[in-house]
Amino acid sequence: MRSSFVEAKARKIAETVLPDVLVKPLQSHLAAVQTQHDGDISLGAGAVSLPDALDRKYPNAAREWIWQWVFPATRTYTDPTTKEVRRHHLHESVIQRAVRQAAVAARISKPVTPHTLRHSFATHLLEKGYDIRTIQELLGHKDVSTTMIYTHVLNRGGGGVRSPLDP
Repeated sequence: MRSSFVEAKARKIAETVLPDVLVKPLQSHLAAVQTQHDGDISLGAGAVSLPDALDRKYPNAAREWIWQWVFPATRTYTDPTTKEVRRHHLHESVIQRAVRQAAVAARISKPVTPHTLRHSFATHLLEKGYDIRTIQELLGHKDVSTTMIYTHVLNRGGGGVRSPLDP
């Protein structure tokens, strides 16, 4: 399944794949997050900070379910400007810590970060024979030369090429 999202840094829409095996767990997670959001709303909280001037254009949008974070923070905070009680997304350090702990549990002795997973994703796609342009699109690279960096890890040389007549 393909999934679109807005990449915060570049403010552009990027696409990636969502494994079919994760669809149901993600739906369950979102149901739990929506329950949390409904609880926040019942307490007079539940707003998120909106980009640009959307909060002025759509005054109620900040509390609508569609604008809520997929991975919300565990705690709320009070916005010093608006005095609204809001919930932000999980801080990146929470994810970084979880990835580090998973690497330790898996007895991986090398440094592992969430960005390592991005490199691993690209490398595995190349190993499975996906073309470089598809990988470029999935990673959101503007220039294919950025994506070409991943080809060096394959280390196949001429011996890695199979004849089109071989199964």
